[in-house]
Amino acid sequence: MHPMDFLIIAAFSLSLWASFRVKGTFTRWSQVPIHSGMTGYQAARRMLDMNGLYDVAVEAIPGTLSDHYDPIARVVRLSEPVYHHSSVSAVSVACHEVGHAIQHKVHYPMLVTRHKMFPVANFASGVAPILIIASFFFSSVPYLLGLGIILFSAAVAFQLVTLPVEFNASSRARELMLKEGFIHQEEAKGVAKVLNAAALTYVAAALISVLTLLKYIMIFNDRR
Repeated sequence: MHPMDFLIIAAFSLSLWASFRVKGTFTRWSQVPIHSGMTGYQAARRMLDMNGLYDVAVEAIPGTLSDHYDPIARVVRLSEPVYHHSSVSAVSVACHEVGHAIQHKVHYPMLVTRHKMFPVANFASGVAPILIIASFFFSSVPYLLGLGIILFSAAVAFQLVTLPVEFNASSRARELMLKEGFIHQEEAKGVAKVLNAAALTYVAAALISVLTLLKYIMIFNDRR
């Protein structure tokens, strides 16, 4: 056990709690009908059209909380409970994903950075663990851990850049939902709870990654 492991375990516990919370919050507010009567699909389609994104499609996909925006195909993909249902949760999640489509349209700087980082981060997240594990078996080869740390840093940086992207998408969604009458002021509380619970999962994941990176850096310095 490394001293940093205690903090990592605590962060992992936070991640588990955040995961349970987002599921519980989504379930709770999915039982609260939205006054506008719009389904997730209708809300997404209307918000896209209001922002001139007529060419962005909205598709239903299997699963729960599998919602995402695909910037390559230019498609907002909504899980079936979001796509078909009319509730605070469904409309909140749908509009959040449209927030990413709007970011794409206006070239939101952090989203552009995230897209540019993705190929490197994707490669790094696959190779870094192999190098780091190998460094403990071949401790006589010092550069393995150092190279693993460099690659892992790229993956961590990607997660950190993801945070403002997610928070900004939620902020755009809430603002437009109120402005365009998708929700009443009293429903904004539920929207905030749904979106904040989802954002917490990204925060917890980033915290785990940062602490793990610090652990490997400390081990590397101790070896030196």
